[in-house]
Amino acid sequence: MEKVAIVTGAGSGIGRAVSVALLDAGWKVALGGRRAEALEETASLAAGESLVVPTDVADEAAVDDLFAATTSLFGRLDLLFNNAGSGARPVPIEDHALSDWKRVVDVNLTGAFLCTRAAFRLMKDQDPRGGRIINNGSIAAHAPRPLSIAYTATKSAMTGLTRATSLDGRAYDIACGQIDIGNAETPMTRAMGQGALQADGSVRPEPYLDVNHVAEAVLYMAGLPLEANVQFMTVMATKMPYIGRG
Repeated sequence: MEKVAIVTGAGSGIGRAVSVALLDAGWKVALGGRRAEALEETASLAAGESLVVPTDVADEAAVDDLFAATTSLFGRLDLLFNNAGSGARPVPIEDHALSDWKRVVDVNLTGAFLCTRAAFRLMKDQDPRGGRIINNGSIAAHAPRPLSIAYTATKSAMTGLTRATSLDGRAYDIACGQIDIGNAETPMTRAMGQGALQADGSVRPEPYLDVNHVAEAVLYMAGLPLEANVQFMTVMATKMPYIGRG
């Protein structure tokens, strides 16, 4: 049976790499993201069957439309990759604007919840029943970077979302795991190669991880039978300052 996936934040970076890997592996993939042109570009990079659905994951109606369009075309859903994410400007906590905080929470946490809720509604009632949800967490939840309170808080909350989803999904054959990624080379992280702020106040360049290795890791998690699950996986540049950071 052909497998069907939804990938959020599919227009660039990790979402694009994972989408292309899934398509190349024979999955049918619905590409969610805010920019239609970027999603179309992702679709053009692989020969598999894809569906472009411009989506703001913080918008409840838009999320519902994404899942409805997916099942209308493909008939079911086997995988949700909750990847869409956003950060805020690096500023001291006392200067952090409430509007920036709310924007990060809306995308990183509420968006993941809305997509998870929509996936549950489909997966628990489809035949065959069940499916898999993979959340894009972050090693920032374990070792925060300076001046990143909104991003760190939402990625810490993502771990709680993963645990609760994994527990509540047992009754419906819905598996949930999380991948925490360190310094995958994407447009969002490219500046780290020139210098990233460290806990001691210094600025030092950091090594990158090829984003395709992240895509391979997600593909492995997605390919497991539902009776097996990678609960948490960390994929990172070997020499990045994570172990022993600070």
